Amino acid sequence: MEYKHLGRTGLKVSEICMGSMSFGWTAPRENCAPVLDVFVEAGGNFIDTADVYSRWAEGNPGGVAEELIGTWLTTQPRDRIVIATKVRGQMGDGPNDQGLSRKHIVAACEASLRRLQTDYIDLYQTHSWDEHTPLDETLRALDDLVQAGKVRYLGCSNLPAWHLMEALWTSEKHNLARYDCLQPHYNLVHRAEFEREHRAVCLKYGLGVIPYSPIAGGLLSGKYRRGVKVQEGTRGWNLRHALIEKNFSIIDNLDEIAHARGKTVLQVALAWIMQQPAITSPIIGVNTVEQWKEMEGALGWKLSEEELSRLNESSKWEE
Repeated sequence: MEYKHLGRTGLKVSEICMGSMSFGWTAPRENCAPVLDVFVEAGGNFIDTADVYSRWAEGNPGGVAEELIGTWLTTQPRDRIVIATKVRGQMGDGPNDQGLSRKHIVAACEASLRRLQTDYIDLYQTHSWDEHTPLDETLRALDDLVQAGKVRYLGCSNLPAWHLMEALWTSEKHNLARYDCLQPHYNLVHRAEFEREHRAVCLKYGLGVIPYSPIAGGLLSGKYRRGVKVQEGTRGWNLRHALIEKNFSIIDNLDEIAHARGKTVLQVALAWIMQQPAITSPIIGVNTVEQWKEMEGALGWKLSEEELSRLNESSKWEE
C-alpha cells in the first residue's frame, strides 16, 4: 500500500480508503471488524464513514457504522488510523437535527465522537450543501471545532464547484480553517460531474480528492454484460438505467485489459481511477473479507499510457 498527502496538507493517507456505508446494512455487523482488520494488515489507514450511515435501512437509527468503527477502533493504535466522518443529514425528528447550522454541527460532532469512541476526528466533512444556512456560520462552527482540537482537517462532499470556491474564498477572507478535501461522485461512467470544473479547482487550490462509487455501484464489477437481465429487488435493478451501449463498451475495454494483465474488471477500473489527476484515495465498499481480497488486487501495479488512453477514449464525455 502506498500513501499520499491529502491535498496540500501534511496528512498521509493510504491510496485506498475503506468506506463504511454498508456496515450494519448490507454488510452484517459481525463482518465489519474482520474487514477492517485485513484492510489495516494490507497497509490501509484511511476509513470513511458518516453519522447517517445507514439510517435509511429498516431497523437502523443512523450512527451504526460509526458505532461499529468505534468499537473496532478501541483495538487499534489510534494515531495509526485516519478517521473521516460527515455531518449534514437528518439524525433525529427535531427541526435542528439536520443541516449545517452551528447548533447541528456542534451537536453532531459530539455525537460522532461518542460513537467513534475517540476524542478527535481526523477529517470532518460536510455531507452536502445546506442552502438554508449562511456559509460563514457553517465555516466558523467548523473552525471552532478545529481550534478546540476535536477535528484535525475539514472536507466537503457533493458541493457545486462555485460553492466550493465560495467556501475557499470565505475561509481565506476570515482566516478560518478551510476545506482541504473533496469527496465527489466519480468513476469511469460518471466523469463529467467532477472533471468539468471540480478537478481544476482541486488541482489549483490543493484539495485532496477521495471519490465515492469508484466502481459505479457495482456496474464495473464485471458482472453486468450485454444480455444480462436484472431482477427487480436486486442490486442490479438499481443499475438498469446504466445498462446502455456506451457503458458496455467501457466494460469491454476493461475486460480486454483485465485478461491481458491477469486482473479482474473491477481491479482495472480501480487502477484507472487511482491514476487520474488530483485523485488521492478512492473510497471502496466491502461487505466481506473475500471482497477486500479482490479490491487489494488493484494495488501494486499501473496501467500503461496506452491502456489509460483506451479507457479515457471509450468513456469520454461531451464538452
